[in-house]
Amino acid sequence: MVDTTPLTRAVDHFADRLRAAPQSRLQRGAAAEALELARELARWAQLVEEPGEEPREMPDAGMFAAADQVTVAGRDLAVVLGSESEVADAVRAVQEAQKRAGI
Repeated sequence: MVDTTPLTRAVDHFADRLRAAPQSRLQRGAAAEALELARELARWAQLVEEPGEEPREMPDAGMFAAADQVTVAGRDLAVVLGSESEVADAVRAVQEAQKRAGI
């Protein structure tokens, strides 16, 4: 079994930063960046779980839901990852998104 703790920690950290961010920061792009990350992670998890099926897109539930969407998608992905390198790739994706979000 692969240790996905680094991924869940990175996801939780980003989500916590989103929840603490002022509305103005969310409106300036942090929420949009978080939604894009959530969609990317959800798509990745679906491709692993249902190879050959067309992944469904995570809906935009609004800027105040972005943190929760990142959390859900990140934890879903953590359940299906099969290698340390996949975990490292996912952690890197979360960290890069957080950097782009500026929080």
